[in-house]
Amino acid sequence: MLPLMSTEKNRSEKTRLHPRNKNREQYDLSALTAAIPELAPHVKPNKYGLDSIDFSDPVAVKLLNAALLKHYYGIEDWEFPAENLCPAIPGRADYIHHMADLLAEYNYGVIPVGHHLTCLDIGVGASCVYPIIGVTEYGWSFIGTDVDAGSLAAAERIARANPSLSQRIELRLQADPTAIFQGILAGEEKIDLSFCNPPFHASAEAARQGTRRKVKNLSGKSVKQPERNFGGIGHELVYEGGERAFIHRMIRESTQFAKHCFWFSTLVSKQANLKGIYQSLDNHRASRIKTIPLGTGNKSTRIVAWTFLSHAARRAWLANNWRAEN
Repeated sequence: MLPLMSTEKNRSEKTRLHPRNKNREQYDLSALTAAIPELAPHVKPNKYGLDSIDFSDPVAVKLLNAALLKHYYGIEDWEFPAENLCPAIPGRADYIHHMADLLAEYNYGVIPVGHHLTCLDIGVGASCVYPIIGVTEYGWSFIGTDVDAGSLAAAERIARANPSLSQRIELRLQADPTAIFQGILAGEEKIDLSFCNPPFHASAEAARQGTRRKVKNLSGKSVKQPERNFGGIGHELVYEGGERAFIHRMIRESTQFAKHCFWFSTLVSKQANLKGIYQSLDNHRASRIKTIPLGTGNKSTRIVAWTFLSHAARRAWLANNWRAEN
């Protein structure tokens, strides 16, 4: 088990990131280009005269994230189709660390680590990022689900190509695209945490509009058909009804597995969705709700986590399932 730690802030730190986030300091581009030499041609002075990359360029973004994973997490092989979503590593790491802290609140301030803890990543995607970080940082085991067999095949290849991951990640196809937990968790199977970065947009056109806004903000250019700088195929970005509908479905289904998960959680990008989410959780009698703000760069989002377990049930879970590893 790991004790909670704090770090002294300095001027070069990204102070909105979690104190244990390996990306808290400004990017060491020398180290990152040494890790992935293909990144070097994309490193150029920005408008302030500082070395950076063009974050509107999907090739540069993917190489940067591959370099972060190799340099900080020892991931040698992180290849997946260019059209799939390429998540930003610092933000994904923050989600993992904050949920680790949430477990520690019920474990006398100590983060439980080791393969006997099992996490569920809903919509693992081709990049397999949450399992990579959770396995590397805390030794947890992961179940990753997705509705797309191609995405799962890519994630499977990454997991098998990196020895540190190969025995800790299991991937399961969600055969019903309208379901979330149903068809995935069976019998008395239990998970300690669930993670989810839900589809944000309600339609393909809304996704295209969002990409145009993002590219204009990053590059200052108005482009009718821009490339998505972080990629993404249909199911990764679009769900009928958008983020709100997806999360409400997740909450309804989570009640069926109330005794099988210690903490359910999801990212919530739109603050306007919070009121309805809280109302739904209250209606479904969640015993505790936790909202954790996140912030990377100019973007703010948050984690909403909930549990149906009583205080006594949470204590029993700790006693029965979390054991320190020697």
